[in-house]
Amino acid sequence: DNMACWLFDQGSLTRRLQERCQGRFSVKVVSQAWQRPMLNEAQRLGIAVNRLALIRQVYLYCDDTPWVFARTVIPRSSLGGPRRHLASLGSKPLGAVLFADPNMQRDEVEVACICQGQRIFNSAVQALTETPQQIWGRRSVFYLGKKPLLVNEVFLPDILKCNKQT
Repeated sequence: DNMACWLFDQGSLTRRLQERCQGRFSVKVVSQAWQRPMLNEAQRLGIAVNRLALIRQVYLYCDDTPWVFARTVIPRSSLGGPRRHLASLGSKPLGAVLFADPNMQRDEVEVACICQGQRIFNSAVQALTETPQQIWGRRSVFYLGKKPLLVNEVFLPDILKCNKQT
């Protein structure tokens, strides 16, 4: 199953996409705002459910095709000092920032099959012309200077086409 290679890859997803995308790789920001995280996100980050966090949602494109939907949840306490720039990435990929930090740590990756009706499913498929039955995603907490941020990555159906270009 080609999807497993993506789900369990330990390296930088951004770098892997850039290598596999034979055309133009780009990040399109869907939204970035202070919001309450979903309950399971707050629990995974160990923050109070009613705490606001900076939530950034983007698509990672190869040419005109969205390959990945990413949702990052950054608690306010994680944006202090040297990490302030995380709030102003714009269309720069977060992965490039995370993997460039020599002190970055990442906890275990959770993998899930995401189905219609789940909140993240509805967000992830908005850029697609056809809605799939299900999509695969993963998430993990990255630590920069011991400060957590949660990264959800949802793999969209067209990502499997890129495996033909090895």
